[in-house]
Amino acid sequence: MSEIKNKLSLEPYKGTRDFYPKEQFVQNYIFSVWKKVCESYGYLEYNASILEETELYKSKSGEEIVNEQTYSFTDRGGRNVTIRPEMTPTVARMVAQKRKELTFPLRWFSVPNLFRYERPQRGRLREHWQLNADMFGVDGMEADVEVISLAHSIMKGFGAKDSDFNIRISNRKLTTFLLKEFFRLDEDKTYKVFKLIDKMKKLPESEFKEALEKVVGEIFEELYKTLKSENLESLNQEVLNSEGGKQVKELFEKLNKLGINNLVFDFSIVRGFDYYTGTVFEVYDTSPENNRALFGGGRYDDLVGIFGVEKVPGIGFGMGDVTMRDFLETHALMPEYKPAVKLYICHLEGCLDAASSLGSYLRELGINVSVDLTNRKVSLQVKAADREKIPYVLVVGEEEVKTGKFKVKNLKDSSEIEVEKEKIVELIK
Repeated sequence: MSEIKNKLSLEPYKGTRDFYPKEQFVQNYIFSVWKKVCESYGYLEYNASILEETELYKSKSGEEIVNEQTYSFTDRGGRNVTIRPEMTPTVARMVAQKRKELTFPLRWFSVPNLFRYERPQRGRLREHWQLNADMFGVDGMEADVEVISLAHSIMKGFGAKDSDFNIRISNRKLTTFLLKEFFRLDEDKTYKVFKLIDKMKKLPESEFKEALEKVVGEIFEELYKTLKSENLESLNQEVLNSEGGKQVKELFEKLNKLGINNLVFDFSIVRGFDYYTGTVFEVYDTSPENNRALFGGGRYDDLVGIFGVEKVPGIGFGMGDVTMRDFLETHALMPEYKPAVKLYICHLEGCLDAASSLGSYLRELGINVSVDLTNRKVSLQVKAADREKIPYVLVVGEEEVKTGKFKVKNLKDSSEIEVEKEKIVELIK
């Protein structure tokens, strides 16, 4: 048995994290901002099982996700099951299932735990949590505007300035028109170019151009120049006046009217999943230290319909906790750690029962209290409280038990105030 124990690793599974109290504090802070801002927009929280039938992802997310990135297995009943790599197919299934009972438009959000088998790197792990915010039932540009406004408000909710990030926007209809109608590519080549565009920022320029030329031939230089366009005005008028082009232009105008101006047009934003149909966007960190995509989303009007029911238009985004934490660290926006425990009760020898009794009394009045259960010196008890950053301590001794008065010490500024038992709560709150 001892030999087996010695072989057990102390590290978490590769690509996952342990959350000690201080890390969990940051995680809870991120979740709290997500929830607060979503609820301020009228979004309601939902959840679902971490397990789905594998077929759901084969149909909805693209072959790459299923074949290379999922944790899939056959259960004891012979069913093919996958631990969810994303939440959008699940919420679409839920909407399809209860569509006759739901009141549209739906504004929903969730913070699911997600798993993907991929190479761990900065901003990307095998396990993470992700805010999913979605709107169903509105096919007009108003929904696109609100969802991107929500994403912008969440960034501001973390204390970010507009100069700290930008929102890069494109449109799948616009890109499809460019490839199929303007450059006359067939279905197969269009699909291959879409997949290439999605990797555009990840590949060296020479490698991307070489791959593009292999797919489209002699038109690759003209196509590449168009894909590098950084503003709508530089596009050919035929492309700009397409349905997708008009949608992008309208979206920019409406967001500008709301005071959201850190917008960038970017053809390379297509999003990797096959289900996106219109507006697509990604939020980028502008810091040179972390210049990367933080999160993104888009419109998926056909997703509910593939369950064999009538279509329900939808748009949403997913914001991961890993990239969000990297952003907070990069911009010095991390919250100061504050434990939930507000008071640490120390005691002299023979006074533990009295200390425990006082702790129970204060908890009933709404104070989070930790009572030292050891027989160590009072100085060491106080040191333990200070190490855990608990803001207040008091010591219970025979004198305190007799008088009912306690000296409450603020460990941050070392001030000390003597109060009666009934006044402790008022002082700490």
